[in-house]
Amino acid sequence: MATMAAAAPEGDPAPTDGSLPPGALRGLGDRPFGVYVHVPFCATRCGYCDFNTYTAGELGSSASPQSWLAGLRQELDLAARVLGTAPAADTVFVGGGTPSLLGADGLSQVLDAVRGVFGLTEGAEVTTESNPESTSPGFFAGIADAGYTRVSLGMQSAARHVLAVLDRTHTPGRAVAAAREAKAAGIGHVNLDLIYGTPGERPSDLAASLDAVLEAGVDHVSAYSLIVEDGTALARRVRRGELPMPDDDVLADRYEQVDAALVAAGLHWYEVSNWASDEAARCRHNLGYWLGGDWWGAGPGAHSHVGGIRWWNVKHPARYTELLANGASPAAGRERLTEDDQRLERVLLELRLAEGLPIDALTPTALAEAKSAANDGLLDPTALTSGRCVLTARGRLLADAVVRRLT
Repeated sequence: MATMAAAAPEGDPAPTDGSLPPGALRGLGDRPFGVYVHVPFCATRCGYCDFNTYTAGELGSSASPQSWLAGLRQELDLAARVLGTAPAADTVFVGGGTPSLLGADGLSQVLDAVRGVFGLTEGAEVTTESNPESTSPGFFAGIADAGYTRVSLGMQSAARHVLAVLDRTHTPGRAVAAAREAKAAGIGHVNLDLIYGTPGERPSDLAASLDAVLEAGVDHVSAYSLIVEDGTALARRVRRGELPMPDDDVLADRYEQVDAALVAAGLHWYEVSNWASDEAARCRHNLGYWLGGDWWGAGPGAHSHVGGIRWWNVKHPARYTELLANGASPAAGRERLTEDDQRLERVLLELRLAEGLPIDALTPTALAEAKSAANDGLLDPTALTSGRCVLTARGRLLADAVVRRLT
């Protein structure tokens, strides 16, 4: 959820000084506040990925981790000027790209920069994404010492042929080993990411991946169906007929397989694609997104939201650092969310949570649709009677359709 996709929405021009309307700053600090940092660097490009990432060969001499870090510091200083009395960050999430390519020292500098501008609340959650192949026991010890409390590892699959289709470069067992190393280093919470529904993946392959996840003893799992995004190498292979498009019925079967295995092991869903061992293991940063909090997204292509104003940065690292070096905001565009926009997004995001959506967020027409969805077995009728829309197991498989009915 925290990773920034390559495509940016259309919007209005953003002011060059990054200023926000006074109304957007009203109540700042009363809502959850997070900081997202986007690291745009990857060693190689995975065939399914459409995130805003760049390999060294693609960037050449136009940008580097050093120039990016200088730009990041300048953007964080800009954030302090724009927000005035900046609230301490409840959560920090370093995503990408491949943040672990920065090494423990680089990630320590990132967190020091955030801490120096915003400060961290007591017990703040600090997460970094990491690719298994660019980690080691020393890496995890270093980020633990720096103050990282959570790590999210891109496992995707334990099947070698599935990893090959996804163009993942780590060996099947590396993610499990990395998870154990992170725990041994004192990282309090460890997540493993899975992708299911890859062409050629068999139920037995997914079962082996789930066994490996559970063997690693992590307290959080994110599992996503493979989406073939336009413009990716995977999409070109599907278009040429080299690979089949993922089948919706197969994806539904795979989701049920994931849910059954994780629930049996004591991990329970709290968002449609996320399972945790207990409330403390939930990703608080992503919950801030889903529950309408504020966050500053720093880095190329990062998105931000404060008080109903949403904006997004230019995507290319060289342009990002150039704008900041010239004293300008790196924002490429922004939009003001209307009350209707915010209501629709609330339905879209909160309905995906295990706690569901309060019915007072629905229009009368949508409430009637909610009652109809309960009759169809998509919403829990008992929860609806108690004032909340909560997806059933079948409803989770059709969550997007339920959202459309309620909006």
